[in-house]
Amino acid sequence: MAPRFFVTLPTRGEGSRGGWRPGPRPPAFVTDLRPGAYGPFDHLAQIGRAAEIATLHGVLAPFDPEGEESLVVAAGLLRQSRWLRAVAEFHPGAATPVYAAKVSASLQRFSGDRLDWRLAVDLDPATARAQGDFLEGADRYARADEFLTIAKGVWTEEGFTYEGRYFQVLAGGFEPPLSGRPFPRVHLSGTSAEALDLSARHADVHVFTYADDLGDAIAELRRRAAGHGRVPEAALALPVLAREDDDEAWAAARRLPEDAAGAYPPGLIGSYRTVAERLRELAGRGVSSFFLEVRPSIEETYRLGEHLLPLLYEQETAHVR
Repeated sequence: MAPRFFVTLPTRGEGSRGGWRPGPRPPAFVTDLRPGAYGPFDHLAQIGRAAEIATLHGVLAPFDPEGEESLVVAAGLLRQSRWLRAVAEFHPGAATPVYAAKVSASLQRFSGDRLDWRLAVDLDPATARAQGDFLEGADRYARADEFLTIAKGVWTEEGFTYEGRYFQVLAGGFEPPLSGRPFPRVHLSGTSAEALDLSARHADVHVFTYADDLGDAIAELRRRAAGHGRVPEAALALPVLAREDDDEAWAAARRLPEDAAGAYPPGLIGSYRTVAERLRELAGRGVSSFFLEVRPSIEETYRLGEHLLPLLYEQETAHVR
């Protein structure tokens, strides 16, 4: 199966979520009939449009404790697109699992089942406390396990009852019209024993980073999941910057703003062919999905569709032949 590609939406600093600021005011002699007509969601909409035109599989709306709510962002992008999947990352302590499932069931109905979940389980302690969450250590993963168990339970069973340490449900469960839709594909992350055990029980996709030892990490995930009769997919999150040749790519990287440039050393920088070959190699090691971080998002997403993805599809076609 060909790998799937997602683009990660910016959280702040690029004019879209949390840190969005309007552009400069026109000079006094210019009459602007559209004051305030362009805002942060217009920027996000353009990224989503670029991703769909570029034939990417979907977008990730990351959890941003000081920015826009990811489920709302995902809903907006799903509404404006026909084929794009939206992965909404959120904190399991932000709402009850029943409410999160109900919101998501409605989004599945309205989008043709194109919503996925990603749980932000292991937050920085200060960030977690600012969200009203004072759980620490393994307790965070125990709560996430209950959260997913209940969300899946009320989604698929009538009269669902669960008595847990963090959540309780008595005779719950969805009826039509909310019932009968596919549950969102669950994305999880982390390399600790608790994180891998949670994915072994619940994840459809486990997202690693470029810094992880992929071979050992994927093998360990599959070993743990086998005990539950499951085979979660492996995904990889990484920054990408590609140009016609390697020198041009590195020159572009050096021109990035400092906050964006700092993200690229652990990612991929190089010619379109160099980056395509590396992605192909990673796919051969068991990575089925890639969450690509590109800046600036709109322009670079179009570049992916115009220059990089055709090389990957070309290689895939050659492999099939």
